[in-house]
Amino acid sequence: MSVFPGNAALGAPSRQALIAVFDCETGTPLAVMHGEVVTAMRTAAGSALAARILARAEADVLTIVGTGVQARAHAYAILRIRKIREIRVAGRNSERARALAAELEREVGALARALDSIEASVAGAAVVCAPTHSVDPVIRGAWLEPRTHVNSVRLNPRGRELDEEGVKKSLVVVESRQSALAPAPAGANGLLWAIRDGLISKDHVHAEVGELISGAMPGRTSQDQITVYKSVGVAVQDAVAANLVLKAARERGSGTEVEW
Repeated sequence: MSVFPGNAALGAPSRQALIAVFDCETGTPLAVMHGEVVTAMRTAAGSALAARILARAEADVLTIVGTGVQARAHAYAILRIRKIREIRVAGRNSERARALAAELEREVGALARALDSIEASVAGAAVVCAPTHSVDPVIRGAWLEPRTHVNSVRLNPRGRELDEEGVKKSLVVVESRQSALAPAPAGANGLLWAIRDGLISKDHVHAEVGELISGAMPGRTSQDQITVYKSVGVAVQDAVAANLVLKAARERGSGTEVEW
């Protein structure tokens, strides 16, 4: 995985990645695949799973903050788990926001529009996805209304997507406590900084998403709660996703065989 923030100006993804798959018993190389695609799919799938559990059943307004690969992947993933009637797109680049909104409206048939104000895009939204590379928070707790679900996807080790107020007022769920609360630069800054400043404790993390799936912990306990899924990415998701891709490729006869 490499990060080249300047790529955005060139019309190329800022993250370039390659996934290599090895046999877990012999170490034999089995495949290489496009890391950007697999990572985008598995990250968005994790957010969609959290939204399926935590977002209200009648949630029908989706806000996407960001215009990159992850923003697009999150839009399509959320559309698979909720009947969305309106999609809002907001980002630092208004031209790219309009282009993504037009693509989504054309491809999925739902009303999609680009907004110049992130705050306005969040108002009244049932599900908010923020997969950005911003250093400063793009979502403010003061903007979040009761009953909102937020997918906060950390992509910048120097910043956070959701401010301290947003963390403090929300029911917080993570992929893994160990990963989310790991020391910088690996952990979730939005949580780590709020703990550092005495605004919350580690116990503010309500559950891991796996605990919600298994029933070990409850999800949303009231309709008025604001819920947040804080994603930092865990390697096991890449491994599982890559294995699924490899299995599907073999079943369909896709890909290119290379003699070693």
